[in-house]
Amino acid sequence: MEVRTRFAPSPTGYMHLGNLRSALYTYLFAKANGGKFILRIEDTDQSRYVPGAVDVIYRTLKSIGMQWDEGPDIGGDYGPYVQSERKNMYLPYAEQLVKAGKAYYCFCTEEELAARREEAQKRGETFKYDKHCLHLSEEEVRRRLEAGEPYVIRQNVPEHGEASFDDVLYGHIAVDCADLDDMILIKADGMPTYNFANVIDDHTMGITHVMRGNEYLSSTPKYNLLYDAFGWEKPTYIHMTPIMRDATHKLSKRDGDAYFEDYLNKGYLKEAIVNYVALLGWNPGDEREFFTMDELIKAFSVEGMSKSPAIFDVNKLTWMNAEYVRRLTPEQFTEYALPYYEKAGVGAEHADLLARILQQRTETFAQIPDMLDFIPQLPDYDAELFTNKKSKTNPEIAKHVLKIAIAALDALPAWEEQPIHDALLGLAEKEGMKNGTMLWPVRIALAGKQVTPGGAIEIAILLGREESMRRLKIGLDKLNA
Repeated sequence: MEVRTRFAPSPTGYMHLGNLRSALYTYLFAKANGGKFILRIEDTDQSRYVPGAVDVIYRTLKSIGMQWDEGPDIGGDYGPYVQSERKNMYLPYAEQLVKAGKAYYCFCTEEELAARREEAQKRGETFKYDKHCLHLSEEEVRRRLEAGEPYVIRQNVPEHGEASFDDVLYGHIAVDCADLDDMILIKADGMPTYNFANVIDDHTMGITHVMRGNEYLSSTPKYNLLYDAFGWEKPTYIHMTPIMRDATHKLSKRDGDAYFEDYLNKGYLKEAIVNYVALLGWNPGDEREFFTMDELIKAFSVEGMSKSPAIFDVNKLTWMNAEYVRRLTPEQFTEYALPYYEKAGVGAEHADLLARILQQRTETFAQIPDMLDFIPQLPDYDAELFTNKKSKTNPEIAKHVLKIAIAALDALPAWEEQPIHDALLGLAEKEGMKNGTMLWPVRIALAGKQVTPGGAIEIAILLGREESMRRLKIGLDKLNA
């Protein structure tokens, strides 16, 4: 049997990290077993449709190397792969169930249902549809249909007995049919409900393994009643645990930690995000933490999936991202960093130098503007910054250092790294002071802050001769004041 899995997102916005992991595990399972990965767009709820969201789905999956074998844009033998384009196929299946007594037409209005729901609430009961329309005669049903009355089609769940299924992770799960509601299959607008469309689409597309979040565990018994009603073979179910921000809270859209693109915009590498998400709820069975997509395919197995909720640790993601950043070539680093140089107001003419001083210090690319904020504009700083015990500098020493440094640097014929290096360290040797004693006051004057990604020499190159000399003189003026 060929393994066929599907990722079936709703086009309601950006890619949630939970959806990304579902897609990833579904893709990895299919490819690890030599099977097919199908993309299906589930847009039955048109009220939640967001224009452009389908393109976001395409872009996200393609950018991380998850190419589908069948889908809306490339077709396949089981299309269409967009539910709204399959609309006409669902009603005949529902009508087939009506004829078999497994479903029925329901003409109850929203007002009637609301009144019954309120009565149940007053009694302290959980509202469940009372099968009122199940008992209408065939003649009355026909009359009301011919009169054009709005209706839905409901599943006729048995009032007694057990509905059950076996999940690869959670084992055997059974529920009392008396606790299940007669869910709507076809809505008043003629569109199928999410649950009904899922069953029809999965069967007609030959899906063998359904991987989805464990919030669907409670719905699956009703799905299986539908499979039984049609006499269809059920797929294998693999329900995944949620990704949590902590032990009690899910990832929050409001806090900006729920979507894949949130982290791209924060300067994380997509490869690091995917690698980290892969490890949220799955263990390779060894000590490895870093995987390419091909390595994930080879290592992935359902046996490594966890039944416990996965905790999203942004500090661990940041650590992993920093490791990915360090593994980039200088050219790759520069390519990613260029937009952040621009945001910082820094030109890319010294890209090689910037990569050299920033790459080992960068955890996320969004940190770069703050690390370079002193370059476009000298911060307002206090002369006390020139005092540093480790470098053995104080205002008097700093004043002397800047005075001789200005003279030496001003005399340089070329403003290049090696001449600046030789001039400053040559002064330190001549004055009988440590290199740090010479370089600290120069760096403070150039940057106006204690912590910088590069040293005095690198900063001087980034600023250029004119700006460097201007700042050195400002520093000397502060010390003379």
